[in-house]
Amino acid sequence: MIKKAVATILILVAVIWSFSSLRPSQPSGETIDTHSFSTARALVHVEQISKSPHSIGTPAHETVRSYIVKELEDLGLEVQVQEGFSLTSWRNLAKAKNILARIKGTRPGKALLLLSHYDSSPHSSYGASDAASGVATILEGLRAFLNSEEQPENDIIVLISDGEELGLNGADLFVNSHEWAKDVGLVLNFEARGSGGPSYMLIETNGGNSKLIENFKKAAPSYPVGNSLAYSIYKMLPNDTDLTIFRQEGDIDGFNFAFIGDHFDYHTALDNYERLDRESLEHQGQYLMPLLAHFSQANLDNLKSSDDLVYYNAAGIGMASYPFSWIWPLLIIGIILFALLITYGFRIRRLNVKDVLTGFVPFLGSLVLCALVSQGIYFLLSKLLYPGYSEILHGFTYNGYTYIASMSLFSLAICFWLYAVYYKPGNTASFYVAPITIWIIINILMALKLQGGSFFIIPVFFALLSFTFLIWQRKPSLILMALLGFPVLLIMSPFVKMFPVGLGLKILFVSGILVSLIFGLLIPVFGFFKHKRRWSILIGLVAFGFLIASHLKSGFNSERPKPNSLVYTLDADNNSAKWSTYDNKLDSWTMAVLGDDPKEISAEPGTVFASKYRTGFTFERQAEIKALVYPDTEIYKDTVIGDLRHVSLYIGSKRPVSRIDLYASPEFMFKTMTVNGIEIEKEREEAWVFQNRTADRLLSYFVSDNHPLDIQMSFPKDQVTSFTLFESSNDLLTNRLFNVKARTDDMIPKPFVLNDAVTIKKSILIE
Repeated sequence: MIKKAVATILILVAVIWSFSSLRPSQPSGETIDTHSFSTARALVHVEQISKSPHSIGTPAHETVRSYIVKELEDLGLEVQVQEGFSLTSWRNLAKAKNILARIKGTRPGKALLLLSHYDSSPHSSYGASDAASGVATILEGLRAFLNSEEQPENDIIVLISDGEELGLNGADLFVNSHEWAKDVGLVLNFEARGSGGPSYMLIETNGGNSKLIENFKKAAPSYPVGNSLAYSIYKMLPNDTDLTIFRQEGDIDGFNFAFIGDHFDYHTALDNYERLDRESLEHQGQYLMPLLAHFSQANLDNLKSSDDLVYYNAAGIGMASYPFSWIWPLLIIGIILFALLITYGFRIRRLNVKDVLTGFVPFLGSLVLCALVSQGIYFLLSKLLYPGYSEILHGFTYNGYTYIASMSLFSLAICFWLYAVYYKPGNTASFYVAPITIWIIINILMALKLQGGSFFIIPVFFALLSFTFLIWQRKPSLILMALLGFPVLLIMSPFVKMFPVGLGLKILFVSGILVSLIFGLLIPVFGFFKHKRRWSILIGLVAFGFLIASHLKSGFNSERPKPNSLVYTLDADNNSAKWSTYDNKLDSWTMAVLGDDPKEISAEPGTVFASKYRTGFTFERQAEIKALVYPDTEIYKDTVIGDLRHVSLYIGSKRPVSRIDLYASPEFMFKTMTVNGIEIEKEREEAWVFQNRTADRLLSYFVSDNHPLDIQMSFPKDQVTSFTLFESSNDLLTNRLFNVKARTDDMIPKPFVLNDAVTIKKSILIE
């Protein structure tokens, strides 16, 4: 009984350790020495930068830029502002204003670039985490580095970019237009996709990662968190950072550092100074200082490699790695050892065929049931009881952590219950064959399709060692078995939380599967528990308690405000107007404008102003026509030369607008096009189509300095060309022509969509 208690405690300790080792638990204060990073001092910058939403074109955007320039100048650096238009593959045009500085090194060679962005997401985010935290990390890190009086061998370039939230415009402008870009040998990029949690390291490279990982390990940051599986998955997702531009267009390698916890704050009005997790900011500093010390001295001309490393972090060992060339040898060795142990087990009659086959029933059953229960319960609750969850577009609800805990515990209860039904004393070794077999199959699939996840073989080797003891001894030491289970717990436990936090609760089933897989490798411990049904009931009750807790936090209040949306659109062509919303469930604020029975409309993907989460308008109502000032649209050049018609189009706003969206008719094709001096390249020489054009959106122009849109284009002379212009401002709540009441404290503007907008729709026909 005592040994079982000790084994249980060891397992709990391993799980807790796996999470506590991911980031520092105590942020540094102002009293720390001046050549060390101080979270308290960094927070001063965060507070100043995140006082107001500061996306491109807002007055606060200029204020933030001036603040950062002054802080860099106060460090003794010469600062320049790079300014110019950029049109990226996102089809978003913006006039970016990058902040740049450079510290000279003692030798020629490639430079180290420190990168973050200072614009916040339109239209309501305060940008404290994304990415005032990154800017503050760099400012405080530079101050500490300069105070250390350590002379760098390499130049250090500081780039606080602009327009990242719109389409990586500032990074594009720097990489393709600034003379310093050719000097960059490595980038350290600091980002956030939430307001808390550990900061994950993700590599961006066009080649192998071996030299990057080796140097990262030499720098020895105190809390390294990252693995090659995460980056393999990251590359499959539609998520980019400024560093992506450096890799794709400059062939420049780098490291991303981003925390993704508290994902519900991402791009919302909740991304403010108060909600930024101080430990997460400390973690960013814990990365920057050792990496700055190392890479300011290292040879940055020699970081390219054709070889890849599998890498992962675990409590107690930090960052571990081994070559991709080891993947198949390790896997083959594991398979051979497993086959030899099975053969030996049958020879000494420790294994029998019936029990081995029976062992697949509870294990495979737990994999299926844990996945179905985890996802099924959440799906039913979100669809039937909590339709308000659909308003949180990124899919991680305010009570998301409680759901993860609840579904993980339900999965654990299912595992105990199934093994209680099928397990018989004395067949632990036979029942261990199934989980090891499935783990080996997973590793084979990883080796074939997702090589970055091949470190899953590490727990398998420790499982084979446990299997050896199970064959040699009918009742091995439970404490020893628990200790041999540490690798699977230390490596895999954080994934149970990481996946649904980073990718949304729509993949809660992954947490259930992971719990089942981990439980399977702990059979040498749990198999000897006599009262598995009792454990199942007890854990199930705790899981139900978390489910009740999630229910109590399912509503919206001032701490968990409901996202909602309103857009006013005036159609200048037919002299009509309407109100629209993206919301699926109307609330008191939207109903005050849309009424009790608005017209329901199709929210088909690809519609005008759809979000990256494939959401469009859902309800609309006719509105009163307001006396808005229409934009100027002028065709100031129209000539035919040969088979082509050459047209110059001017679009200028007479009111303070945030963006101009230009849609082309489906039949529109062009030979050449230049927008505000930026030449648009054709996808193929013979094709007259806009590169990657979808849903007929030609481009979105995010306006700053009230600069007009100037388009020169050529197209077939017989083509009838038409455009639809949408000119939008985000001043619905402050515009004197409207009387829309402010939101109550339990509401926030819905992010990721055009919101709180006053829009004018106007057609432009070139006949």
